[in-house]
Amino acid sequence: MHIILVEDDLELGEAIQRALERLSYTVTWLTDGTDAIATMQAKAADLVLLDLGLPGKDGLDILTEARNADIRTPVLILTARDAVQARVHGLDAGADDYLTKPFHLDELGARIRSLTRRMQGLAANRIEAGALCLDLGTLEVTFHGNKVEVTRRELSLLQALMERAGRVVRRDTLESSLYGGEKVVTDGAIDVLVHSLRRKLSFDTIQNVRAFGYMIPRDAR
Repeated sequence: MHIILVEDDLELGEAIQRALERLSYTVTWLTDGTDAIATMQAKAADLVLLDLGLPGKDGLDILTEARNADIRTPVLILTARDAVQARVHGLDAGADDYLTKPFHLDELGARIRSLTRRMQGLAANRIEAGALCLDLGTLEVTFHGNKVEVTRRELSLLQALMERAGRVVRRDTLESSLYGGEKVVTDGAIDVLVHSLRRKLSFDTIQNVRAFGYMIPRDAR
């Protein structure tokens, strides 16, 4: 997934870029609004993260111009303008979501995943990969229509992989998603969870990319 980030705050922009790349996203980072439209037209991006208070051209003007130019790439606004009217203006101008600063990077990741599911035409509370289905509302996992009992950690691992179905997810990304700020993560913890899930599903459901990470195919069987 390719994301265009338009953010002039260097510290924040670097933190966002680093966090997204750890989640296996490709990021093009712009610090000036002037080149935003040209970049959106030239690069096949899946999502735009757009600050509003930009040098060169205001983010709201960029958004309006992009929609007028029939650029349909989903846009998530990131801004310190937290007044209700500012949010209304942004959404009315064509934004798909709105996140006010300061925000936690975990929330940004969740918003991106939500938009991704929406772009893929998935129901807000269901993730599907072939015969595998995860209902985020009931936390129920089914495989070929049969309910599968999983632990909390196994569920978290499945969600992390299914949200990126068809893409390899790095081992350190999975550890960060599952264990967060825990200082000690047992060597092989991810492998143990994968082995357990394979026994409950099938060996081919979760594929191993040696020395890199794991992947669930989009057509998991």
